[in-house]
Amino acid sequence: MGKLPLKVHLTSHPICLRIRGPSVYEDENQRTWVHIVMDTGGVLQVRLWQYDIHSGSFVLNTRRLTSSTMPSRWTLHPGSSSLYLDSRGWFWRIVHHIKEDDMEEMILELMDDS
Repeated sequence: MGKLPLKVHLTSHPICLRIRGPSVYEDENQRTWVHIVMDTGGVLQVRLWQYDIHSGSFVLNTRRLTSSTMPSRWTLHPGSSSLYLDSRGWFWRIVHHIKEDDMEEMILELMDDS
């Protein structure tokens, strides 16, 4: 019989995620995170997967990246373990942060009052 996947809910989140390439963010430990944007019935969510990408695999073009709809940075809000503040001053709620086998996934949701 096959091994069942191990799913763990994480409570320790990256402190800061900075844009490093098209659809790629990097945390304070130089781990890369790939993202996709989801519109779930009017609520903007971003799904991030921690996925190791070598820094030579992408070219940083700051002007193009920061002009997109994505923030250039998310920072864990001081005093809160479940909110990020982005580079535009908007708040994002951590919907979930899990690790399943070796894959880490985090979903952020833009707060209504941002």
